[in-house]
Amino acid sequence: MSPDLYRPVEVDRTSPVPLYFQVASRLQELIERGEIGVGARIENEVDLAERLGVSRPTTRRAIQYLVERGMLVRKRGVGTQVVHPKVRRPVELSSLYDDLVGSGREPRTEVLDLRVIPAPADAAAALGLDPGTEVTWIERLRYAGGEPLALMHNAIPVDLIRLDPQDLAVHGLYELLRRAGFVPRIATQVIGARSASAAEARTLQEKRGASLLTMTRTAWDAGGRTLEYGSHLYRASRYSFEINLSAG
Repeated sequence: MSPDLYRPVEVDRTSPVPLYFQVASRLQELIERGEIGVGARIENEVDLAERLGVSRPTTRRAIQYLVERGMLVRKRGVGTQVVHPKVRRPVELSSLYDDLVGSGREPRTEVLDLRVIPAPADAAAALGLDPGTEVTWIERLRYAGGEPLALMHNAIPVDLIRLDPQDLAVHGLYELLRRAGFVPRIATQVIGARSASAAEARTLQEKRGASLLTMTRTAWDAGGRTLEYGSHLYRASRYSFEINLSAG
C-alpha cells in the first residue's frame, strides 16, 4: 500500500462535503495515480480508520462508495481489493485522447475503418448535410493502459480535412483538426447507456449484454462550421463521466 496512506487524510470538518466522500476521493486519487495498484488489498476498516485519522463508520462508508463505483471489490477470504480504476472524464469540449494523456493513462488507438461513405442518416442530420452526402467515416478502438476502453465512430465533412490512418493511430482527432486550423469551440452532447451487442462485447473484451455508456456529439468551430459528428461507446466498468455543478 502507498506510504501516502500512512498520513492522515486532510478533511475539512466544516465543509458541506461529507467526510466519507472526502476520504473516498483521496483513496480514489491514489488508485487512479497508480500509487495503490490493481490487486492491492485494503487493510481492515479499524486499522485504516486509525491511519486515515477518521472514524470507522466514515471509513466503512468511503470503502462502500468505492465498491459501488467499481474501484474496489470485496472477496470472501481475501478482503477488499483494488480492481481496475475507471477513467473519469469531465464533461467538457475535449477529446478522449487529450483526457487520457492528461491523466497519464497511456492511450493507444487501433484504426478499424477509414473511408469515404454516404453519410448515415443520423450523421447527415447532425452535420446539416443532405441524406447520402459523402463523409469521411472513422471507426477506432481506443485503449487505455493496455485495455480496450472505447469504440468510437466519427463522421467528418469530406472536404474538411484529409485524414491518414497512421495519423489517427498516434494522434487524437481534435488534435488533427486543430493542426488543420479547425478548432472545436461549441458542441451538443448526449450521454446515455445500453447493453453491448455480441460484436461490441468481443471488441471491448466485455461479456455480451454488459453495460456500455453511450455518447453522441456534434461539434462546431467559432464561426459555426460543423466539424464532426461522433457516436462513441465506453465500457461502463472502466469509464465514467464527471459533471461539476454549481448554483447560479
